[in-house]
Amino acid sequence: MAEITTSLSIGQVAERTGLSVHALRFYEREGLFLDPVRRGPGGRRVYSEDDVDWLTVCIILRASGMPLPALRRYADLVREGAGNEQERLALMREHQARVATEIGRLNQSLDLIGHKVAIYEDLVDHDAAIARPCHAPSRVAEEQRTPSLP
Repeated sequence: MAEITTSLSIGQVAERTGLSVHALRFYEREGLFLDPVRRGPGGRRVYSEDDVDWLTVCIILRASGMPLPALRRYADLVREGAGNEQERLALMREHQARVATEIGRLNQSLDLIGHKVAIYEDLVDHDAAIARPCHAPSRVAEEQRTPSLP
C-alpha cells in the first residue's frame, strides 16, 4: 500500500507553525530542515507533516533560547541518523543547563517583582484608607527598606 504524504504550501506551514514565510525561507537557507524542502510544479515549496513536526521542535528549542548554531548542529546530528546519540545528549544537556540557569534568574526577578507589587498594593490601599476615617496598618514603611530599585 502506498504511503500518503500531505503536501502543504509555505503559507499553510506558516499559518500552522506561527512562523512567517520569511522565517521559513531563512530556516531552509540555514539548513535547519531534516530533509531538503521539496518543490512542486512551478518551483513552489512543498512541505510534509514531518516538516511541520520538525519545525515545532525547532520553534520550541529557539523559544527556549537555543542559539542558531546549536540548533543547526542538532539538525545535522539528527539528519546523520543513529550513532551520534552521545553528542546529541551532550548538546541537549548543555542547553538544559542554560535554560535552568535562566529559569533561576527569572524566578529571582519574579520574587522581587512580587514583593514590589505587594508594597505598591499596600501603598495604594493605604492612600485609599486615608480617604476613609479608619484604616488597617500597611507595609508603607517596608518600601523604604527594600533595595533602591525603580
